[in-house]
Amino acid sequence: MALHLPEIPSHLLAQIFLRLPAPEDLARTSAVCITFRRLVTDGSFLRRFRRLHAPPLLGFLDLEGFHPALPPHPSAPAASSFAAAADFTFSFLPAHCGWTVQEIRDGRVLLARDHGEDARSPVFKDLVVCDPLHRRYIALPSVPDALAASVCRPAPVARMPWCEPCLAPLGEDDAATTAFTVICVVHCETKLATFVFSSSTGQWRASACKGWRELFRGRGESTVNSPSNSPLDPMFLRRHYAYGCFYWESTMIKRKELLVLDTRRMEFSVADLPSKGWSTFGVAILEAGEGELGLFGIRDEPAGGKRDLCYTIRQNKGKRSTQWQMVKAIALGSGCVHNIKASTERYFLLVSANAPRHVSSSLKMSDLELEYFSMDVKKLELERVCVKPFGLALSRTRIHTNFPPSFLSSPTI
Repeated sequence: MALHLPEIPSHLLAQIFLRLPAPEDLARTSAVCITFRRLVTDGSFLRRFRRLHAPPLLGFLDLEGFHPALPPHPSAPAASSFAAAADFTFSFLPAHCGWTVQEIRDGRVLLARDHGEDARSPVFKDLVVCDPLHRRYIALPSVPDALAASVCRPAPVARMPWCEPCLAPLGEDDAATTAFTVICVVHCETKLATFVFSSSTGQWRASACKGWRELFRGRGESTVNSPSNSPLDPMFLRRHYAYGCFYWESTMIKRKELLVLDTRRMEFSVADLPSKGWSTFGVAILEAGEGELGLFGIRDEPAGGKRDLCYTIRQNKGKRSTQWQMVKAIALGSGCVHNIKASTERYFLLVSANAPRHVSSSLKMSDLELEYFSMDVKKLELERVCVKPFGLALSRTRIHTNFPPSFLSSPTI
């Protein structure tokens, strides 16, 4: 007589699937049967799964393309499969030449390109948000003329005004949807302005706006020299994200302030860096957990000839505290030049280059090899991602984590 086993209730199946170690295991589970697929593609289940599992660091993008994490990096298997399946030449985009990566978040990529010589609004660019895994994209409409007119007046200051598009993070309720938000931060002569696009409405709207004088009031005459002089230079400005806020820093030119945009309240503010003498080799701002803001930086003055990677934390629970606390100093190898290249939520990318013992006229930068290391703020261990020639290493680099939300469902972008 055949033995009929009772079906496992859905709530117990959910508890089992929540314990799967990685998103790719969840994808395999969804392919078993319709019941499993329906359960693991449910929005509430996916939100719980994402809260329990850190997104894998799959690699990084620069002007040379996508560089997946290689063995022995723990993300290497997922990164290899992802690199083989995704299209990081963006050949599926219309007239795909000329697009440059602006942001990678939640598995999606924001790209921009110039309008062209006959553009009515030279400040703003053509924008698309795409899913390179499923080769889908949405082209954003242009910022309406009425909104663009407020920032597109002729500017007396070089490189002003200029626009920086940002891809906002998904909220918890959006974790299983294809919704997204793009924020354009416009740096004008006398103010900062923001324009927000929501894929839910398909429209742009004006949002936060603040004058440079008001923003930096009381921080010294050296910060803003005149009402028509922005204190920030696009050539040296780097962006980070943590806990619903974008942070901009200019440690490359020894600036000690952080420009902050809180995307939940759409408000600008200014915060201080720790008082340590950070080098010009960059900092990384990360989510340290339990509402604490983490910052990694390379100490300006080497200890015993060796530079340290310093980790400090600051409370970030709605208080305007400037108190930073040193947590750990990690010794970096001697004979190498180190640079913090990029950061995102939980990870940052450290680049290490061997300093040549003998410099000759025949030495070329292309002859140098660079080692890329990732660090997970929860593990505090450097893990090698890959080794690559110097090439276009000076270009902007973006870390790629996670699979797009449409990874388990029929994508609409």
